[in-house]
Amino acid sequence: MPEITTRSWLMVTALGLVWGATFLFMEIALRGMTPFWLAAGRIGFATLLTVAIWLAVGGKLFLTEDRAWGPMILIGIGSTALPFMLLSWGLQYVTSGFAGVSMASVALMVLPLSHYLVPGEQMSLRRTAGFGIGFVGVAILIGPEAFAATGDALEPVGRLACLAAAACYAVSSVAMRRLPPVDPIGLAAVPLIVGSAFVIPMAWLREGAPVMPDSQTLLVVAVLGLIPTAGANLLRVLVIRSAGPVFMSLTNYQVPLWSVVLGIVVLGETFRPSLLVALVLILCGVGLSQGAALRRLFTGRA
Repeated sequence: MPEITTRSWLMVTALGLVWGATFLFMEIALRGMTPFWLAAGRIGFATLLTVAIWLAVGGKLFLTEDRAWGPMILIGIGSTALPFMLLSWGLQYVTSGFAGVSMASVALMVLPLSHYLVPGEQMSLRRTAGFGIGFVGVAILIGPEAFAATGDALEPVGRLACLAAAACYAVSSVAMRRLPPVDPIGLAAVPLIVGSAFVIPMAWLREGAPVMPDSQTLLVVAVLGLIPTAGANLLRVLVIRSAGPVFMSLTNYQVPLWSVVLGIVVLGETFRPSLLVALVLILCGVGLSQGAALRRLFTGRA
């Protein structure tokens, strides 16, 4: 059964902030690297770091005789390699706003999957309404760009690619929750190994041999690999394995919110009143869908 604690709320808030700030670093890194090699560099660096830590603490993975290599490979492909490639390709033909809404839809996809596949994660009218209100908040936050058309002939396929990336994250989250007892660091490391095995060859085929970037770009890639990829990946594992994939999906509503707030604070972007409307809707959605968990957080009672 999912166990949502104060630690769970802190971890999911940290994930939203970290992944929201990732867009700022990616914008800098893309000045000196191509998109697929940036994805490969992030995942490759994170893999080396996480595997080193994993081996240093014993290199264990499955903690019982139960083995689930098939789902483990599925998680590796679905949580790193495939969505990275689908988004990189889809963003050539759709607006960034549509991509943002697609990622917010992960929460809506997780709900029915968890209802049938994860014990203790049954859908209810209250929970579904809460996630729906949060999704509307994200759409308002992004604004008209969320559903604006680019006019490209491949735009419909690009939109399908973005939605497929969101589905990958949803399915991999549920599959991760259903695994037998595993070491959390091992569960963070092995999918990154699988992801690297897919992304690095794909970057080579798509964009040719890598070109050595400048020192600033390398530093940014190292930060991307260390914090939002390696560190956040471990936090994601801990949240899903303890609090469940539905609770983890709250991150998808936070990411665009933090991204907009950081853009205003750090980059001096224009403040829009829609931010406040979106914030209210997202918070109302979280409160409605996670009422029992919030009561335990503030009162200690269910």
